[in-house]
Amino acid sequence: MEQSVILKMNDIGKDFSGVKALDGVSIEVMRGQVHAICGENGAGKSTLMKVLSGVYPAGSFDGSIEFEGKTVSYRNINDSEADGIVIIHQELALSPYLSIAENIFLGNEIAKRGIIDWNKTNREAALLLARVGLAENPATKILELGVGKQQLVEIAKALSKQVKLLILDEPTAALNDEDSAHLLSLIDHLREQGITCIIISHKLKEIKRIANTVTVIRDGKTIETIDMAGEDATEARIIRSMVGRDLNNLFPPRDPKIGEEVLRVENWTVYHPVDTTRKVVDDASFSVKAGEIVGFAGLMGAGRTELAMSLFGRSYGTNISGKVFKNGTEIQMRSVDEAIKNGFAYATEDRKKYGLNLIGDITVNISAAALAKLAKNGVIDKHREYKVADSYRQKMNIKAPSVAAITGKLSGGNQQKVVLSKWIFTGPDVLILDEPTRGIDVGAKYEIYGIINELAAQGKAVVVISSELPELLGLSDRIYAISEGRLTGEVAREDATQEQLMHYMTAGKD
Repeated sequence: MEQSVILKMNDIGKDFSGVKALDGVSIEVMRGQVHAICGENGAGKSTLMKVLSGVYPAGSFDGSIEFEGKTVSYRNINDSEADGIVIIHQELALSPYLSIAENIFLGNEIAKRGIIDWNKTNREAALLLARVGLAENPATKILELGVGKQQLVEIAKALSKQVKLLILDEPTAALNDEDSAHLLSLIDHLREQGITCIIISHKLKEIKRIANTVTVIRDGKTIETIDMAGEDATEARIIRSMVGRDLNNLFPPRDPKIGEEVLRVENWTVYHPVDTTRKVVDDASFSVKAGEIVGFAGLMGAGRTELAMSLFGRSYGTNISGKVFKNGTEIQMRSVDEAIKNGFAYATEDRKKYGLNLIGDITVNISAAALAKLAKNGVIDKHREYKVADSYRQKMNIKAPSVAAITGKLSGGNQQKVVLSKWIFTGPDVLILDEPTRGIDVGAKYEIYGIINELAAQGKAVVVISSELPELLGLSDRIYAISEGRLTGEVAREDATQEQLMHYMTAGKD
């Protein structure tokens, strides 16, 4: 039987403050199939799905959407759900203190004359849970479930809305192997029931296993759509489409002078803080030398940030094991304070949430991690604090009239310079920089790269975690790749290519 087209997105364009997130993207999805969308972080995949589902309403983007043969204009997510389009975001939207049944029917309650029929609610929830293979009591609170089961509750919720097109954004990024396999089997089962699925994923082995068709998006543009039944539908071809562009970022010149080993990590293993059965970092071992910039490449959910945070004073994870050596001597970092005292610094990927006091001025932010250096008999020397902050403002070229400027009002690039200033002031020997140029314009990136190079030139051991492969290739002396919590490859700068790194980053577990 010939399959019909259920969805067409035609020439979709979306700007954010003059930056093109989507530039003429077109996709066509067949009814009853699984259509995968692949691309590097920041390629525009999630933005495209938010356009489709009404998160970005009609009128806020260019192009047109046709669903089931009709042109549609969704003003919000309720409009798209009314047509049977349901999106499950990577960050699950469940209320932890409500029951499974309450979450499934939240906003769509089973009620008569304004009174909720709890018996029917729980009965209907149980039927939906059976459809997704989840043998839980509908009265169980969400906070009692692991991430894999929460994902299934989200799908049960979608089924309650008579879903025709189910969009799953990185559905297995936070799942262990068993939960991932169960979820893929469920998607197979939904396809057999005639439900169309769009899946956004970096895990190419899963894509090959589940998808009928793959559309690759790069730099906000459609590159190609691949029929996965074809002989040339290989992982290598998808990788080539995902990364096939010239290295066009500009990097300051650098002549590395690499010394002795400063940091060595052996057999580092970390379990998830809530789902304590799930390994998020799996037996990782690596080293960094003085004056060396070591990059960490990995896709979303690979475990890069979890590795960094767990090392830095065990600020993430549970059941942590492994050894850390500094200059050949084993050290303990059981708290952030102990990590700082051992000469470690960690600039977080989320500077607004974890890296800065946004309502504080530049001065209080720069001094925050090393107040002891400014105190005498427990009292902060305000004059010295000001002088230190102002010296960093000038040295780091922080564009602000004075250090009294409120940090939350600075541009992203200047905020990042404040974060770096804060950690440099602690006098670290090892700096871990997690997404140091996220959300920063090209000019500010160049300045940040210069700062990173200068830190390495001072003999510091620098770790750079980045989602941008060109950035890692342009900065790093060596690059480790991480996939599903495991270090899957190590490449010297002169041997590294985007294709090779992407191969390691999507390797998964055998």
